[in-house]
Amino acid sequence: MAAIQTIGVVGAGAWGTALAQTARLAGRDVALWSREAEVADEINSAHRNSIFLPGVALDEGLVATSDLAEIAARDAILLVPPAQHVRATAEALAPLLVPGTPVVVCAKGLEQATGKTMGEVLSEALPTATLAILSGPSFAADVARGLPAALTLATADAELGQRLAEAIGYRNFRLYWSDDLIGVQLGGSIKNVLAIAAGIVDGKALGASAHAALVTRGFAEMRRLGTALGARSETLAGLSGLGDLVLTCGSPQSRNMSLGRALGQGQKLDDVLGSRRSVAEGVFTAAAVVRVAGERAVEMPIAGAVHAIVSGALDVDTAIETLLARPFRAEDS
Repeated sequence: MAAIQTIGVVGAGAWGTALAQTARLAGRDVALWSREAEVADEINSAHRNSIFLPGVALDEGLVATSDLAEIAARDAILLVPPAQHVRATAEALAPLLVPGTPVVVCAKGLEQATGKTMGEVLSEALPTATLAILSGPSFAADVARGLPAALTLATADAELGQRLAEAIGYRNFRLYWSDDLIGVQLGGSIKNVLAIAAGIVDGKALGASAHAALVTRGFAEMRRLGTALGARSETLAGLSGLGDLVLTCGSPQSRNMSLGRALGQGQKLDDVLGSRRSVAEGVFTAAAVVRVAGERAVEMPIAGAVHAIVSGALDVDTAIETLLARPFRAEDS
């Protein structure tokens, strides 16, 4: 099959812009779609995205557009809207796309209204596409600046995975192939919920020991739900699971952890969200995770506490007390 030479990126937020920059560094011809005309204009004229990715100089060959048809004509598409907008974005792309075009979903989350993965959403909204998933430990600013990062690229077809890896990967952006699409998606989704919890621990100044316990027990929750849904344990212990969890729970550079820290410090959720243009996916994914876990009788007390906090059912102090009051039990249960 022919090499992938042209890349279209849908979504000019921080991560979409970083991935477009990465594809340029890999030598590809890249077009980046922006919903905001002023963002596209600034990328084309000044080679920066000061709204969503400030302080990063973008490759002068990166072209931004507000024409989705221009994106759809590319050899492969990276789909990078917020998770809750993947369905609407895919539906808009559907009548424009050449059947069989690889579409790489780069959003991390579960659809709040249905509990479905982004792959399931894409299969319903854009059934003519060939699905791939990109996920792993990566901050947009690091990747856009060319700092080393390693992620997982999941496809059902190993040959397609290799072609995509060669198209968007390069020396400092290492991609490892997997055919475990469920595991790769769940890791990237659940870690956002757990990062809010880690941020709350930090905001409440509960200490490094509590943080380590939270991350470890959170990973146990990720593994339990993943196993119930058919994910492989080695995927959950890899880059897109444990790797992303460690990164996102370990730095306030994470939007989800920083939101949790603000909640732990006593700020109101609406105030925090209202002050940002970026999206903390864990706020929306928490409800879906709890719903899916409940349907399969999987116990996820940390994710449940986060959902209770962001939905307003419990305040932070009560949620923490509820977790601490749980009975002692075997660690592997």
